[in-house]
Amino acid sequence: MDNSLLNQILHEYELKRNKALEKAEQRKKELLAVNPRLLEIENELSSNSITASKAILMSNKKEQASILSDLKKKNTSLIKEKNAFIKNLSKENNYLSPHFDCKLCKDTGYIQKDGSSVMCSCLKQRIFDIAYNKSNMGNLERENFSNFNIRIFSDKPDFEKYKSELSPKENIKKIKDTVLSFIENFDNPEEKNLIFTGNTGVGKTFLINCIANEVLKSGKTVLYQTAPVMFDEINAAKFEKENAKFDLYKNILDVDLLIIDDLGTEKITDTKITELFTIINTRLLNQNHKITKTIISTNLNITELFNTYTTRIGSRLTGHYKFYRLFGEDLRFKKAKKEI
Repeated sequence: MDNSLLNQILHEYELKRNKALEKAEQRKKELLAVNPRLLEIENELSSNSITASKAILMSNKKEQASILSDLKKKNTSLIKEKNAFIKNLSKENNYLSPHFDCKLCKDTGYIQKDGSSVMCSCLKQRIFDIAYNKSNMGNLERENFSNFNIRIFSDKPDFEKYKSELSPKENIKKIKDTVLSFIENFDNPEEKNLIFTGNTGVGKTFLINCIANEVLKSGKTVLYQTAPVMFDEINAAKFEKENAKFDLYKNILDVDLLIIDDLGTEKITDTKITELFTIINTRLLNQNHKITKTIISTNLNITELFNTYTTRIGSRLTGHYKFYRLFGEDLRFKKAKKEI
């Protein structure tokens, strides 16, 4: 990763962390002005913390346990009194605490794991959004399940046209139910990955963005790439071309949710087929130590996928992915007609 990008993001983190601390201090001052007893409570809690630290260093374990037990009771009583005071003012219990965007790292960007400082998922996602996802996931604010309007899909079955007994509306409703189950069971290694097939404009990208939204809310990382861009950037990274994102390949293999959009629109080469197999296979092997999931979107049908990407890839897809075909009218034209 470009160090200047990381430094830029860490500077943003520092600014928002300082802002959260300043706002918390301001809220505290305002409450202290209303009730000086709150200051006494804060001072007592601080004093108890110092006393506890000294007690931990004592060699007399019996006396140490007695002091810590007594301090715990005092702190519990003080915190209860403080929370009651804040509640009387119709404030939340955490009103005096800094309101960080990320509760895991407290807006530092790093957490402690196995005795080491590692990058928090929020920082990873911020890097992904800037370096990779900017052009792909720019509509997450409006493309989510809250705005998922099933009524826009036709409720008229047309077997001759869609090769299905279901109407487009019935089909998308079934797919939506399955997708919600996928999100809920994301950490289950038995939950399969997803492939969405269908023509352009039938709602594949919107549905994928809805999934990405929910996965991000759970604190996981999402990397979204169109197939042509992904393969070009992998190639650039391997040959260390200028501006290549040299850690893209590692992130593609390790990210919690990888979304490959428009598979089949890239220029097919043996090298790209090999890369695709490596990505799919490695992410399946990841299940041994970390749960990762992959979503693929393509205009190709199942037969075309097999013919294009070899049986070796096809067998991985059929064994570890659920296939869902979206069909119906081109929703972009349908929306445009409503706006005219």
